[in-house]
Amino acid sequence: MPARRLLLLPLLATAGAAAVAARRRLEPVAPALRKRAILVPTSLRGPVTLRLARLGYGAATPAHPGVEVTEERAVVDGASVPVVVHRPRSRTGVTGAFLWIHGGGTVMGTAAQDTARCSETAHRTGALVVSVDYRLAPEHPFPAGLDDCATALRWLHREAASLGVDPARIVVGGASAGGLLAASLAQRARDEDEVTVAGQVLVYPMLDDRTAVRTDHAGTGAFVWTPTSNAYAWSAYLGHPAGGPEDRPYAVPARATDLAGLPPAHVVVGSLDLFLAEDLDYAERLRAAGVPCEVHVEPGMWHAADVLMAGDTPEMVALRARVDDAVAAFTAPPS
Repeated sequence: MPARRLLLLPLLATAGAAAVAARRRLEPVAPALRKRAILVPTSLRGPVTLRLARLGYGAATPAHPGVEVTEERAVVDGASVPVVVHRPRSRTGVTGAFLWIHGGGTVMGTAAQDTARCSETAHRTGALVVSVDYRLAPEHPFPAGLDDCATALRWLHREAASLGVDPARIVVGGASAGGLLAASLAQRARDEDEVTVAGQVLVYPMLDDRTAVRTDHAGTGAFVWTPTSNAYAWSAYLGHPAGGPEDRPYAVPARATDLAGLPPAHVVVGSLDLFLAEDLDYAERLRAAGVPCEVHVEPGMWHAADVLMAGDTPEMVALRARVDDAVAAFTAPPS
């Protein structure tokens, strides 16, 4: 055998072993979601990785042609926050509204990144959809982001007439860190008793900082959003290490002891998502407190697969439709 081929044998063996290992890692993933890119380590660990992540995350997406999209400011009692408003062009009369909060671990992302998603929801449901461009950690830790979302919610209520919105049919929701802020916002709105929230749509929500200090994740969190990223993001948001003492109301939704009186919820999460256990636990606690809560666990789905593979697979198209159906049900007029 030529010497060059002998030299290549170890390299070929190594490449073959790596390919076998990759296939094994992807085995739990739903076949349609087996994207090799998710095998690349992408964990957030500190300021340098965060800066790099922000460069590649948060880009604006195109609007649905049947929806008018405008950038506005929600101003209430001196507080002002940028919002993106999605108005279906076919919308007539008074409708419900959906306050959407983008993901990104509380440390990255923009409202504009979800224009495609929000405008599609507006088109499908007929509701006004408002996306909040809240302040990010670690530059602006809790409660800055939540305060921005609360301002947007109060603005929606106060401006309901001019926006063509029924204030009794305003729903909050978000994905990942957006789900964290939506769940906290629902708790805060209940306690302050100033505005009504008709429902909460929580898409693989980030609800419990104590997940960041667990060591057994039962096969979840291997792809995209890892335990390392989770620990960094929670620490940036809270201003102290994740899993430590925390008694500030609304900082960590899962730490709330009283969930009674919250609006009905719809929770969607993947079976491989790091947040699976905490999401199921929160949903069970909502039900135990008398809050109606529907849960859908998508088999073989990793965190944010519906974003990274939006429109690529029937499963993710169906998942997005499920979320929109929940929004439509919560914002529908009383029968």
